[in-house]
Amino acid sequence: MAPRLTHLDATGAAHMVDVSDKAVTSRMAIAEGAVHMAPQTLALIRSGAAAKGDVIATARIAGIMAAKKTHELIPLCHPIMLSKVTVDIEPDESLPGLRVRALTRVADRTGVEMEALTAVSVACLTLYDMAKAVDRGMTIGPIRLLEKSGGRSGDWKAEP
Repeated sequence: MAPRLTHLDATGAAHMVDVSDKAVTSRMAIAEGAVHMAPQTLALIRSGAAAKGDVIATARIAGIMAAKKTHELIPLCHPIMLSKVTVDIEPDESLPGLRVRALTRVADRTGVEMEALTAVSVACLTLYDMAKAVDRGMTIGPIRLLEKSGGRSGDWKAEP
């Protein structure tokens, strides 16, 4: 049987997947992304002297808040009661820029991949917003899922 898109019914219409028959299991996802910027922008953020305040702390909080609101942003996502969300933001001189990684956990009938990806996306957008006054040429990406565990489909890890 060929893989199918689960959010489309037999006629091709979009619908929310019925998860009521799925078992409640422990589920986890990790996503990552990056904001590439000029070396002087990274230095300014690291110094803590940005005009809008603590850029990294603000982006971390934005990412956590976004994970909790994923079902409000992505039309067919189920609302879930997250048990853990972490957003880590680290400087990376080789970009240069900031690497963002989010981990999400839940015990539920559906996964948390979209919550991890949303946390990374909004954290990256917040980093851009906080520093755009000094560097409009920043770029975001790539954003991707690194790992997920739990649920009927089991564990998965991205290729290095």
